[in-house]
Amino acid sequence: MDGLFSVAAIFIAYPVLAAVVGILLLILGWHRRTAIFAGVLWVLYAVYETGMQRRWLCSGECNIRVDLLLIYPALLIALIAAVVSILRRRRRTA
Repeated sequence: MDGLFSVAAIFIAYPVLAAVVGILLLILGWHRRTAIFAGVLWVLYAVYETGMQRRWLCSGECNIRVDLLLIYPALLIALIAAVVSILRRRRRTA
């Protein structure tokens, strides 16, 4: 689990990358509900993380982020489900 958090920590520093992942999922999985759902989750996370970074959602002591224990696994599961959904569609059309 530490590996997941160390890799995903880049999204804390650069929330725009999470938005890019979300937008890519929305574009690639336009007709797949799973991919659209995952893309929206990633974009919402980018907005949330931007709010945390700019202290809109946090009054100052935001160093201990217990919320990420739930958010990162959910984002990972959604991403995997979206990729599988997109790849299945591509394989059926080929």
